[in-house]
Amino acid sequence: MEEMEEELKCPVCGSFYREPLILPCSHSLCQACARNILVQTPEAESPQSRRASGVSDYDYLDLDKMSLYSEADSGYGSYGGFASAPTTPCQKSPNGVRVFPPAVPPPPHLPPPAALAPVPRNACLTCPQCHRSLILDERGLRGFPKNRVLEGVIDRYQQSKAAALRCQLCEKAPKEATVMCEQCDVFYCEPCRLRCHPPRGPLAKHRLVPPAQGRVSRRLSPRKISTCTDHELENHSMYCVQCKMPVCYQCLEEGKHSSHEVKALGAMWKLHKSQLSQALNGLSDRAKEAKEFLVQLRNMVQQIQENSVEFEACLVAQCDALIDALNRRKAQLLSRVNKEHEHKLKVVRDQISHCTVKLRQTTGLMEYCLEVIKENDPSGFLQISDALIRRVHLTEDQWGKGTLTPRMTTDFDLNLDSAPLLQSIHQLDFVQMKASSPVPAPPILQLEECCTHNNSATLSWKQPPLSTVQVEGYILELDDGNGGQFREVYVGKETMCTVDGLHFNSMYSARVKAFNKTGVSQYSKTLVLQTSEGCNFETQSAPYSQLVDIKKLVAVAWFSFDPGSAHSDILFSNDNLTVTCNSYDDRVVLGKTGFSKGLHYWELSIDRYDNHPDPAFGVARVDVLKDVMLGKDDKAWAMYVDNNRSWFMHNNSHTNRTEGGITKGATVGVLLDLTRRTLTFSINEDQQGPVAFENMEGLFFPAVSLNRNVQVTLHTGLPVPEFYTSRPSMQ
Repeated sequence: MEEMEEELKCPVCGSFYREPLILPCSHSLCQACARNILVQTPEAESPQSRRASGVSDYDYLDLDKMSLYSEADSGYGSYGGFASAPTTPCQKSPNGVRVFPPAVPPPPHLPPPAALAPVPRNACLTCPQCHRSLILDERGLRGFPKNRVLEGVIDRYQQSKAAALRCQLCEKAPKEATVMCEQCDVFYCEPCRLRCHPPRGPLAKHRLVPPAQGRVSRRLSPRKISTCTDHELENHSMYCVQCKMPVCYQCLEEGKHSSHEVKALGAMWKLHKSQLSQALNGLSDRAKEAKEFLVQLRNMVQQIQENSVEFEACLVAQCDALIDALNRRKAQLLSRVNKEHEHKLKVVRDQISHCTVKLRQTTGLMEYCLEVIKENDPSGFLQISDALIRRVHLTEDQWGKGTLTPRMTTDFDLNLDSAPLLQSIHQLDFVQMKASSPVPAPPILQLEECCTHNNSATLSWKQPPLSTVQVEGYILELDDGNGGQFREVYVGKETMCTVDGLHFNSMYSARVKAFNKTGVSQYSKTLVLQTSEGCNFETQSAPYSQLVDIKKLVAVAWFSFDPGSAHSDILFSNDNLTVTCNSYDDRVVLGKTGFSKGLHYWELSIDRYDNHPDPAFGVARVDVLKDVMLGKDDKAWAMYVDNNRSWFMHNNSHTNRTEGGITKGATVGVLLDLTRRTLTFSINEDQQGPVAFENMEGLFFPAVSLNRNVQVTLHTGLPVPEFYTSRPSMQ
């Protein structure tokens, strides 16, 4: 029953109701508290003036906006009061209701509430709970019925409490009561009894009893019968259905209820009790649900704590796994750097050793020749002079052709691209799953817009026509061209993507999926494309049901020179098909297309050839040195040629000197066969020397090195020359 205690306390004083009155708004107030919060109204708002204007008391009660103390008030009364100062601010009672307490307490020597002064005319009362303004008529507070039921409930509640009876007149901490006056029906402590209930005058005849006896007598005393507020001598006998209130017999004969529908008081009492019981059954079910819900919430608190610990441990494990993966990758990269370091040192040390031996031999030859020159025997000198001259020239030639050029640079051509990883780390966040927003539908590949060109593939897709789910982006995946695992090649909002750098003569499988904040869709159907020229294609039967199309074309490459990767001294013209140089030193330029599979042939025509330079033609890795002759480092495989002869060169090693050179108008052919893994050269459609290089594996770009004395033009998309097609195939 302790939960009920707040229902039994007055919103003004915060104590248990004493002589509670029922206001027209159905709320209750202590009679003394109601008197304390009265405010006097102007004459224009008196009941007589309102009746003259045709406004009833009940109509006026419903005008919440006319309340003297509404929620928007500043807390001060608008009119002068009789029981409280007009400037007394509003306060809040112990149960949180906004009230207007009196500024002057009642005289302590008078027992409340009988000794209080009568209510003056034109008084207004504001309910402290709903803030409705209630205008009192000439009967004052006597016009409000007393809540006898609430009094009975409070009596039973107090009797059920085992605590000692307390004085009802102590202002602060109530002391234990010592007596009870049966006539005043008030419990007194000794100081309050001496002050407020002296044993003299009219109070001398009152009977004082011990508190326990007084509680028993109060419990056994007959309940006061509720009387009519309009006719104080009449008891309630009927119930007015229209006004929803009990009335007496005289109200039915003379009062305003004479024409209203009435029913027997006992029958309505039983009916309303039954209705209240039924309403309580529904409320009891809700209370039971609320208790179960509270149990659920308390279990959720425990579950949240457990899930938080588990989630934190999972998050730490995920972050630790990322750190471990980064450390492993760090070790791999450091291993590559160490290998590059060892390789550079080995190349330089080998060149030092080679040059040291060569220099020792050259110095010995020079000293020997100087001693021979000192000889004065002409016939003896002439016998060996021709041989010595040839040896000197041969040794001089051996020091040429880049022998005194370092085979390795000191710079490490390794640049760690950490920007994407850092961006991913900054974007690392939790994905909020929202059940109200579904995942997108699988995208549809638009076959009429998908095509291949050389070693590039263009794919286009769209959302299903009837899909209304919001899409934040798409993920395009391709395999490795050899039936391997798929990898992401594009993530973004666009619905078309071109993928460059694919292998020639390779069959690629492509698929796409959509995503939003909720999740990722299923994959689209798989599209199979074969790298090709142009956009002409023929559809073949797919090897499995998911494939929607295969696009097959002839593996012929069309490409031009790449200004983006060339040395800055290279000059381009003719749509990047013709190149020359503005430097006397050799500079390297690459083609735009790289090859890792298939048979590829291209030619370079000599447009200008002055002063017998040594241009070089061949293939190279993308990170080849651009400021030296092609073939000086280990990233290029080339043939350099002058007007009389040619050499093959890789990693500054010169091999296979072949007679036959170039002039203006000549044509140099390069044939890269990655099926046989060979590289072959031709001049004017005739093979130049043997197969230049074997065991060619990896990604190669067409390459040329030249200086300002040479200009060449590139020709691509050519058939394989006859000298190669007639060669028997190698097993």
